[in-house]
Amino acid sequence: MLSQVLKPFDESQRENIFHTRCLINDKLCSLIVDEGSCANVASTRVTYKLGLSTILHVKPYKLQWLSEEGEIIVNKQILIAFSIGQYKDEVLCDVVPMEATHVLLGRP
Repeated sequence: MLSQVLKPFDESQRENIFHTRCLINDKLCSLIVDEGSCANVASTRVTYKLGLSTILHVKPYKLQWLSEEGEIIVNKQILIAFSIGQYKDEVLCDVVPMEATHVLLGRP
């Protein structure tokens, strides 16, 4: 006989993603902090729109989960200085084409 086992709702999932706004070069941008991710990425759109200069990635790699078109080769990085209120920081991000946000920060 099959029985159904009910699991309690996991409230911790609500804390895994944090969406906010930040300033990059005095421009308002969207930022997501995702503790489930281990990558820091910036969108190609924000890189282009703000005229930020990129550097070549030391170890280029392929991504598939970001694009419906197949694999993306991640071969550029950018050092982004941002602020959230009084908090200011710089982070090295991989540059990828994404629409969800301007900057996605993973675990430190």
